[in-house]
Amino acid sequence: MSSRKEIAERALGLIDLTNLNDDCTSDAIIELCERARTKFGNTAAVCVFPDFVSQSKELLSGSGVKVATVVNFPSGGDEVRATMHETKKAVADGADEIDLVLPYTAFKNGDSDTARSMVSTIQAVTHNQAKLKVIIESGKLVDPTLIKQASLLSLEEGADFIKTSTGKVEINATLETAEIMLSALAEFGDKTRGFKPAGGIKTVEDCGAYLDLADRIMGAGWASAATFRFGASGVLGDVLAALEGGSADTVEGY
Repeated sequence: MSSRKEIAERALGLIDLTNLNDDCTSDAIIELCERARTKFGNTAAVCVFPDFVSQSKELLSGSGVKVATVVNFPSGGDEVRATMHETKKAVADGADEIDLVLPYTAFKNGDSDTARSMVSTIQAVTHNQAKLKVIIESGKLVDPTLIKQASLLSLEEGADFIKTSTGKVEINATLETAEIMLSALAEFGDKTRGFKPAGGIKTVEDCGAYLDLADRIMGAGWASAATFRFGASGVLGDVLAALEGGSADTVEGY
């Protein structure tokens, strides 16, 4: 069993440090980008609203920290063309990674064509330009069969990552959902594709539970920044505390 410090050492470089608060400001982005660079190493990325991509890119220049942004967020609407334009602008502004919300309501209602069209269209925009993470909003799909189908659809249409949640609904990442999605990833058979649990990950122990699951399903050594991310705003404090040898009060947030 890994110690808190061992888990923290593994988790730090897998965090997408996130500010998707409705009241986010330029000053908050400065603070976020400063937090992403720690004395123990950097987080994998920051995840911000599209309006803050250019600022984040400039602040993180030379750091190796990626800039991720969200599109079709958080409602997961079915406006493919509008989302395409939103994505093109984000990529032009320098986004390294695009977290796209699947049209999950349409999908849940049996309209898989719109979901496929959305993912394939945005994949065409991001191809060789940015990494594409598709948020299936598992807490709204609920049904394990739908969660698996949404995961496989996203992978079939070119998603680089499948992601659990926007962090904006009642139920976000859970270990049960992670197991379904990782199993879909294993079934799909391409170990270069990745998984991102997001929302509700607060402690080093939470990180350890997800990493144990990934090791069991995808194999030890699979989870790296190229294939595994934690979408979180609140876990970094506890990770840094563990690296210092202590513990931190958990932070409320994404």
